[in-house]
Amino acid sequence: MTLRADPAVVAWVGRHVLPYEAKVRSALSRARVPESDIDDLLQEAYCRLCSLRSIEHVENPEGYLFRTVRNVLNAQIRRRRIVRIDFVNAMDLLAHADQRPSPEEETSYRRYLALVREAMTALPERCRRILEMRKIEGLSQREIARRIDVSESIVENEGAKGLRLIAKALRDKHGEDAPEIQWRRQARD
Repeated sequence: MTLRADPAVVAWVGRHVLPYEAKVRSALSRARVPESDIDDLLQEAYCRLCSLRSIEHVENPEGYLFRTVRNVLNAQIRRRRIVRIDFVNAMDLLAHADQRPSPEEETSYRRYLALVREAMTALPERCRRILEMRKIEGLSQREIARRIDVSESIVENEGAKGLRLIAKALRDKHGEDAPEIQWRRQARD
């Protein structure tokens, strides 16, 4: 029985996954995997990816490619009686190349984000609004100053004050384990 690939999935692989092939090749080369084996690993990975019924679950195409290649490598290792050292090195490199956060890191980030949101609600109105426009909406200091009719130095000072207050609130809740928040001075537009 031959499985036909969905043309939309194949197009998605070409558009969103193929650009990361060089990174995978580089990781495998650093592990001293022979070029012919790299070609075989990638060919099998692309076959697996193109045979997916849906790609909606894929949030990070780069990480998904690395995991797929790692799974192909795992399958080859299981089938072999003698495991080549370069395959073991490749497994290590591929495991670290996947930059997607672990579920624990995602949970920690969500908790941290909830604390930051809570701290933001306690800020003085103008300070909170400036931080929202700067950090969430991505507006320049000049644009914020124009919109709320204040000087750019007030925008800069209020933004820094807001970040200090949020950092203090986080330290009060978490002590010294609270992540550092910084107001990065960016070039004025």
